[in-house]
Amino acid sequence: MSGTGRPLYREFIKGIWQENPVLVLVLGTCPTLAVTTSVLSGFSMGMAATFVLVCSGVALSPIRKLIPDEVRIATYTAIIALFVTVAKMVLDARFPEISAKLGPYIPLIVVNCIILGRMEAFCNKNNMIRSFLDTLGMGVGFTLTLLVLGAVRELLGSGTVLGGTPWETTIYGETIKPMVVMLLPAGAFIMFGLLVGAYRALNPAKR
Repeated sequence: MSGTGRPLYREFIKGIWQENPVLVLVLGTCPTLAVTTSVLSGFSMGMAATFVLVCSGVALSPIRKLIPDEVRIATYTAIIALFVTVAKMVLDARFPEISAKLGPYIPLIVVNCIILGRMEAFCNKNNMIRSFLDTLGMGVGFTLTLLVLGAVRELLGSGTVLGGTPWETTIYGETIKPMVVMLLPAGAFIMFGLLVGAYRALNPAKR
């Protein structure tokens, strides 16, 4: 949807709460469920997706009127693939352990429906400033959702907080066993359902 006439700050904040890409639009659920076994993995995936989302939106917006309708999706994909390649190269070079944990989900950002959706629904209809704010807000909303899921699943499934970082803390004692199911696909679906339910309880307008 075009944001013409809407205050600029609303282009940013809508993606965090009112139009959260995961909890409201239900987009990007594959990486959301797959990589949120820890805070570190969730944060890393969210930051990589946000980088690609923002850069792609800013790159597309100025040339949107030059792109023929017949090839617009192919053009979006080419632009997104460029920045996914950059993100993948940086992760491989600077953070190889994180890159290995995320596995194929970094290359799959190319077809992430959050990014393709924002390119088609917003950046293709709005100027660079609005596109930057919209994509940044969507990226922040996506990252925060992954952080919450990752924190809960890591705590319940591994008994740690911020595992894999210098601030790693073990919560459970020797007498308490972690709920390993929370690290499995079933646990991801359970926590995702509970998170969506909590969101709707806090936001009756989205029921």
